Formats: sequence, structure tokens, C-alpha cells
Amino acid sequence: MAVLTEVCVDSAGGARAAWNGGADRLELCAALETGGLTPSRGLQETVVGVTDLPVHVLLRPRQGDFCYDEGEIAAMVADIRSALDGGATAVVVGALTADGEIDRDVVTRLAEAADGAPVTFNRAFDLVEDQFAAMDVLIQLGIGRVLTSGGRRTAADGAQRLAELVRHGGDDIVILAGAGITPTNAGGLVRTSGVREIHFSARRPAQATLRFRNPDVVLGVGEVRLGRTSSGVVAATVAAVRDL
Repeated sequence: MAVLTEVCVDSAGGARAAWNGGADRLELCAALETGGLTPSRGLQETVVGVTDLPVHVLLRPRQGDFCYDEGEIAAMVADIRSALDGGATAVVVGALTADGEIDRDVVTRLAEAADGAPVTFNRAFDLVEDQFAAMDVLIQLGIGRVLTSGGRRTAADGAQRLAELVRHGGDDIVILAGAGITPTNAGGLVRTSGVREIHFSARRPAQATLRFRNPDVVLGVGEVRLGRTSSGVVAATVAAVRDL
């Protein structure tokens, strides 16, 4: 079975670059510099319209931890329905208890909102205390895929744990390896871990369009430091795992 490549994008331009580079699937989010947040409905519909790739939409209402209050849960439920109505193929969610365990009740509500559409559990999984017990819970809840670095800073660092997770999950759940994957380390990661799906952003620094700078005002890092998806990096990463 070929290795499936998923590129995380936050713009229509990024989606086109991923498509041109040979990616198999997109994860769509906003604010990648924060680890990703829920994209707008307008962005979702635009991205769905510019490629033929499956689009998995991230549902994360804010940055920070993954312990959500009732208002945030309600927003995610509404956003899941909106994403699927807008053409998303699947949704990506995550919710934890304060004790570092999968929040069964919240994940159940989010999965029910997906109404049979595929659901991926996001990298909140890398914050749990016991990944194997957490995986068992996700399988019980019917979650079909989990995005993880194996609990390490990068997937390459967590390759051995990823291999253990692949064995533990068997055919019951797909391990989607992500975090710090590059054309240089993708092949070795796949060979060591046995994962059949990888997730990466393929971003490169880009010059901001605005040339004038007001030195007395700083609105955020994005106004002076941008990243854009590189079709060349996507293509190199795809090539690195093509024959594995």
C-alpha cells in the first residue's frame, strides 16, 4: 500500500500548491502559527473549490489546551455541521480532560455531530498521559484516525513510539504521523515506524506584501513573518515516500 501524504494548509494558495506538488489530501485550518484553528466557512468553500483533493477540516475554537467549556463545545458542534455542509470530506477534533485523558463525552458529541463522516483525533493525543490507553478509548468511540508525533516534539523523534502505536492499533485505527516531517526525514520515518500516512505543512518563509512599517504598532507575528506552502517541498516529500 502506498504512503498517503496529507498537507496542512491555511489558504487557497496553499491548497493549490499542495495539489500541484502531488499531495493526496489536505487538512485545512486557520492560524497555522498557533498550531491551527477552525477555518472560516468562506475559506473552506474556497479551498474545496480550487482542488479535487479530499479536505479534512480542523475544529479547534481557540489556541491553548484542549479542555473546552460548554460554549466552545457548542461552537465546535456547529462548525462540524457547517464544514461538512461546505464540502469537507472529514473533520479533525480533539478534547481532553484536565487529567490528561480523552474526554469521552465531548469526543462522543463531536463524533455524533459528524453524523457518520470520518473523524480524526488531532495532536491533543500527544498531550495525554497514556497514549495506548487513549488509543483504546478512541477505538471504542469509533474514531478512525489519530494524528500524532508519538508524544515527541517531532515525528522523527517519536518514530519508535509511532511503531508501537501502529502495532497496538492494528486495523482498528489509522496512525497519521505528523510534526516536523521534511523531504529529508520522511523516508526514514516511514521505514522505522511503519506508518502509511504522513502529515506535513511544507511551508517556507515568504516576504510580507506590506512594505511600510509603523515601528510603534505591532499587531502580531504574521504581519512581518509569513509562511507559505511550497509545491516543491510537497513534491520532494511525496517523492521521498513514493516507493516505500
